[in-house]
Amino acid sequence: MILAGDVGGTKCNLALFSEKDGKLTCVFRQRFRSKDFAQFDLIAKEFARLAASHLNGEKIEAAGFGIAGPVINNRVRATNLPWMIDAAVLSQELRVEEIVLLNDLGAWGHSIEYLDPKQFCVLNEGKAEPGGTRGLLAAGTGLGESLLVWNGKRYQVVPSEGGHSDFAPHTEQQIELLRFMKRRYPQVSWELILSGRGFRTLHEFLSSTVKHASFDDPDADPAPEITKNALAKTCPVCVETLDLWTDIYGAEAGNLALKVLALGGVYVAGGIAVKILEKMKDGRFFQAFKDKWHFEGLLKNIPVSVILDENAPQLGAAYEALRLIRG
Repeated sequence: MILAGDVGGTKCNLALFSEKDGKLTCVFRQRFRSKDFAQFDLIAKEFARLAASHLNGEKIEAAGFGIAGPVINNRVRATNLPWMIDAAVLSQELRVEEIVLLNDLGAWGHSIEYLDPKQFCVLNEGKAEPGGTRGLLAAGTGLGESLLVWNGKRYQVVPSEGGHSDFAPHTEQQIELLRFMKRRYPQVSWELILSGRGFRTLHEFLSSTVKHASFDDPDADPAPEITKNALAKTCPVCVETLDLWTDIYGAEAGNLALKVLALGGVYVAGGIAVKILEKMKDGRFFQAFKDKWHFEGLLKNIPVSVILDENAPQLGAAYEALRLIRG
């Protein structure tokens, strides 16, 4: 049995997998609200208790967790939570000897080879170069970025904190957006825009007078209301907000493709893309992706896909845990 989890700033999704002939099958899955727990090890212990009846007399041989934050010496200080997650501590708490901690994008990246083709929505067919470097980015509570490099046998995930690099405006409107945000923040990163909290910021930039019910609740997340209104076209400002957000997301995906020369393809992960899939598919994202002057021809040939399975990081982390004990 393998225990695996996707640890994010909003939610933690944990799963128990059984293994047969090198293939993993999920036998139990549970979601937890991250902010309901003071430390991640409390979530892990609660999951282990709930999963006990699904072990069928077997023991958990290894565990893997994808976590939003840089992994250093198998320890992670979570980016959007006051948590320090230590593999050695988890090993003692869970009584599981082999534990691997991955950056959350690492967990997404390691899942790609194990997903069914139906779990991808192709935004641009392109033509992947065999063994070509891949780019991966995921907008959710934060913005994760990574690259996958072929080592001759398999793709290895190279972690990155590129989501916290400086936002680069692409149009006159985006230059004004940067000025607007500089009045609020000491640094304007891509993540401040390309995450759930970015939708309200863009909405307020576009209109200081139009407000919605969720704006008045300090505990509410306005992103679902804004995107729902935008997709239903019930609020012009919400429509413009989603358009602008999608333009910026596409532009940064294109930036990543150029920086890592992602001839093996670019993969878009994270919860937001799936929720706004209709918008991701309408051409606006890919138009911004390839709008790079002399390099438009190169980018038009790069495959771009959205990963539809939001449980993919658990699968990727589980296979990396299995690798610890099976090689």
